[in-house]
Amino acid sequence: MKVIVSAFSSLYTDQRIEKVCETLYKNGYEIFLIGNDWGGAGEMQRPYKFKRIKHISSSLKTAYPEFNWKLYKELKNNADKNTILLANDLDALIPNILISKKLNIPLVFDSHEIFTEMPAIQDKFTQKIWRFIEQKYVPNIRYMMTESFSYAEWFNNKYGVNPIVVRNIPRQITEKIVIPNNIPKILLYQGVINQSRGISQAILATKHLDNVIFKIAGDGPKRKEYEELVEKENLGHKVKFLGKLIPTELRKLTKTADVALSIEENGGVSYLYSLPNKVADCIQARVPLVLINFPEMMRVYNQFKVGEIVENHEPINLAQKIETILKNGRAFYQPELERASRDLCWEKEEPKILKLFKQVTDENF
Repeated sequence: MKVIVSAFSSLYTDQRIEKVCETLYKNGYEIFLIGNDWGGAGEMQRPYKFKRIKHISSSLKTAYPEFNWKLYKELKNNADKNTILLANDLDALIPNILISKKLNIPLVFDSHEIFTEMPAIQDKFTQKIWRFIEQKYVPNIRYMMTESFSYAEWFNNKYGVNPIVVRNIPRQITEKIVIPNNIPKILLYQGVINQSRGISQAILATKHLDNVIFKIAGDGPKRKEYEELVEKENLGHKVKFLGKLIPTELRKLTKTADVALSIEENGGVSYLYSLPNKVADCIQARVPLVLINFPEMMRVYNQFKVGEIVENHEPINLAQKIETILKNGRAFYQPELERASRDLCWEKEEPKILKLFKQVTDENF
């Protein structure tokens, strides 16, 4: 059975899509992955066929319609009666729906977030467009998965759909973790450098911390602004921007940290209900975290005491929680991190994907 997976993504660092494709490929599905070159197209190797659509657009306003038109043509040229379509997020959904109806083939929708509630489009005209698309198409989605239990509940309450929950978490690291003796200690943020991530507050928190280097691994629209903040506050000796790292290099870096951050701000329900990838990444690296008290992070914390909870983003409060973890030391949190690593791993998510695709196959072919 052929599965055509598509996403408005350069694919290079999209670990969720990579893991889903790998799971399906290893279980006998023929995979064709379609992304784009928006934001770059680093060299990539996969055991299955993939293609990245080339953009001529220079802004997202025109890039989205360009991608959707070109994606429609790719799907039209490659899908047949023995194909399952897998659309990732709202920005790749319309072409998939059109081809699904045209060929009468099944469509699986994977919503990585609540796209219409992302902080980047809050109160903008584009939010109205995406909401129209969401309201028009999502209620009729038959097969759907999403990344958190809170997301699934939101979609069910809003549109009456019942997504399965496939958390975006890494494979289990089973080898022994060596805890480094860092001097100075390493504080880590990994992920997109964007608004509502708590990054600026974490930068200011370093003013209250001694013998700590704050490493920021990632790139994004707010990087220049936060670099200017570091310069303005004379924190260049404490805060280092490492840029975007490929997954293998990022995993190496994560293991070296003494404490990591997942302190998203409530910029809308997409963030409020998220379980950021970095939470499980750090758990697998056995690195304790400072977590904001959002539902999915509290769900993890209530099961496994993998760090410390912070109730707000005041820099002094962040610094105090970071300091608590540094004083306790990584070894203090290892038993709980070890327990959590056995639950928050991709091996627990794979059976859900395979069950869903077996259902799709049984009901349509």
